[in-house]
Amino acid sequence: MKITERELNRAGLSRQLLLERAPLTVAQGMRQVVALQAQQPASPYIALWNRLSGFDPAALDDAFARRSVVKATLMRLTLHAVLAEDYPDLRAALQATLYGSRLGYRFAAAGLTPKDAEALVPELLAFADRPRTMAEMRGWIEERVGAEKRDGCWWGLRAYAPLLHSATDAPWSFGHRPSFVASGTGAAPTGRAADPDALRTLILRYLAGFGPASVADVAQFAMVQRSLVREALRALEDTVEHLQGPDGTALFDLPDAPRPPSDTPAPPRLMAMWDSVLLAYADRGRVIPPAYRPLVIRNNGDVLPTLLVDGYVAGVWRPLADGIEATAFHPLSRATWKGLAEEARSLGVLLADREPTPYSRYHHWWVKLPEGDVRLLPTAR
Repeated sequence: MKITERELNRAGLSRQLLLERAPLTVAQGMRQVVALQAQQPASPYIALWNRLSGFDPAALDDAFARRSVVKATLMRLTLHAVLAEDYPDLRAALQATLYGSRLGYRFAAAGLTPKDAEALVPELLAFADRPRTMAEMRGWIEERVGAEKRDGCWWGLRAYAPLLHSATDAPWSFGHRPSFVASGTGAAPTGRAADPDALRTLILRYLAGFGPASVADVAQFAMVQRSLVREALRALEDTVEHLQGPDGTALFDLPDAPRPPSDTPAPPRLMAMWDSVLLAYADRGRVIPPAYRPLVIRNNGDVLPTLLVDGYVAGVWRPLADGIEATAFHPLSRATWKGLAEEARSLGVLLADREPTPYSRYHHWWVKLPEGDVRLLPTAR
């Protein structure tokens, strides 16, 4: 079966709850979307506001506080919010990636070896049996390896060890100065090999939340070697369905997963910074027109908050003191601007009691944007 480019777009948007806000709880929504990028504290909240009808940010506060939803370094070695029940498999599936990237050059430059890490991790997790500040963690490291090796050691272990970010009282559950706590998921993985069962679980979760997808898409999402993804998909041969992409690429999907028609309406959305739907594919043209990719994904990896129009990135937005400033990269219809204005008013309600101007530290990118149709969308009703 062949699937078109727009059908791929609509399938991904459907599974990410971006064709229509869903009447789900935070836990149900997180189960569907799999993982939310969480480099910026506000982003998981804005992401769920985009996806859930009647979203109550206090419910996400509670989920983070109870650790039913957790924040940790996972896919692509970046911070994600995921269901606590998903964390062990996602972490185990990435063992090879974390081992190679975090116990590699910089760790070795500090005079340390993977064997040193394997010896330190159990003790580090025992120390982090309750929330520990960055300073406390660095101090603990220094006591064991010395001041000269401290920074390189902590750089490796803060991502390699199964540590969670501990929720604080900041407006978005987390501040910009993290505290850490052991995940409590049992013995830490060791060695270079990924758990094959965990990788298969990750792939099935990914297809449910983002499919259909190619081997390259899965590898991009997780930052796992394509050879490992191919091997896992072969083991899932009786579970997944084979499709053909618009350019002939082999795609994989779950047999009963939704694939809406290409003409399914996609309402406008104000997407969070680093929203997962922008980064979950090797072919980012599924959501980001190629000409706009360098405007949205900056050269240092920052991914700006975007306008999603008819399912595709059409511009960027930023919150200002007096409203949402929206910059469209191409002309938008009057109806689209009306829809974006309604979204801005709704978003303003969410931001007002939390942080009226999140992302302000990234405003320097706006002077580097090309000219566009810039409009200030009021957030007050």
